[in-house]
Amino acid sequence: MSAWKSAGITYLQYANICARAVRNSLKDEFRAAAARRSQNGLKYAKWENGVQKEQVM
Repeated sequence: MSAWKSAGITYLQYANICARAVRNSLKDEFRAAAARRSQNGLKYAKWENGVQKEQVM
């Protein structure tokens, strides 16, 4: 059995824990760039009658 299964977590949770551990182990100069890449941005737009109205970031 996989270690993450026996720990009772999903594979996605396991992958996130591993990624966080790798980012935290980087040197300071590389850690900042890795932290920026780990952030996600969400962009959405309102649609009315098949026409896009406004975009929100």
